[in-house]
Amino acid sequence: MINKQHIRDSFNKAADSYDGAAIVQQEVCRRLLERLEYIKAKPGIILDIGSGTGQGTLGLTRQYPNASVISMDLAENMLKKGRSRLSDSSSGLMNQFKNILSHLNSSGGKRISHVCADAEYLPFADASVDLIFSNLTIQWCFDLTALFQEFRRVLKPGGFMLFTTFGTETLKELKASWSSVSNKVHVNDFADMHDIGDALYDVQAENPVMDSEKIVLNYQSIKQILLEIKAVGAHNQNNGRQAGLTGKSRLQSMYQAYEKFHTDQGYPVTYEVLYGHAWNPKTPVQYSQESGGEKQTTISLSQVKSQLKNLPYP
Repeated sequence: MINKQHIRDSFNKAADSYDGAAIVQQEVCRRLLERLEYIKAKPGIILDIGSGTGQGTLGLTRQYPNASVISMDLAENMLKKGRSRLSDSSSGLMNQFKNILSHLNSSGGKRISHVCADAEYLPFADASVDLIFSNLTIQWCFDLTALFQEFRRVLKPGGFMLFTTFGTETLKELKASWSSVSNKVHVNDFADMHDIGDALYDVQAENPVMDSEKIVLNYQSIKQILLEIKAVGAHNQNNGRQAGLTGKSRLQSMYQAYEKFHTDQGYPVTYEVLYGHAWNPKTPVQYSQESGGEKQTTISLSQVKSQLKNLPYP
């Protein structure tokens, strides 16, 4: 069971530190935006679910200059960061977006709007959105079938969803190290790709496709790993997690257990990234009541950070 209030609080607290630490999240968002280039559709209204500090929202406005984009997140402080990015008068690029915001598009709505809401309870009318874009958000949802029912409800007939989430191999080194010294849950659990695919089939999404890849980052210290996880707000939210602070001796034991994963490149952290997309049928269907290839990419932190400097946001 996932506690949404704890999740909201974690990401609200992490809003100021998020952009400096969210290396994987930003890189995966960039890759997800690239996938849109292969989909020949011109959405007029786009919903960015779990928009965070706005990277995906800005990318969507560049990809679809005539569309209206709704930036939605559970944490209001994340949304505030996204809005401040748009209104930053010190950047020429941001001035362009600020000017765009002052105009209405052909649908009569604002170019970009911001909504604080829960992905499992979308505050939007039926058949009101052409595209749902969601980067590394649905892992914070409890019921995937109910979530995709909501996606299908707000999507227009023929609309589509494109999303990413983390798979079961994510943080496997950290999970193994903790499990060797403690029977408490110290690392978030993530869904299996086939479970997500089953949930898409349960809601009768059309042409669902799932695939995965692994991204391995190497850190100079285990402490750096823990600090970056904390800085992005991705605290352990599972039942059975360690209550309160972890003792220094147990923490040191975990450090020692992690040493077996150390290589000449540093301390590896694996992220299994699951990509999914599906279409909303043009003909409404009744909901049911009741996989792809894998590749691995190893990336240095300096390489990723260098690439992220060229992304279309500050």
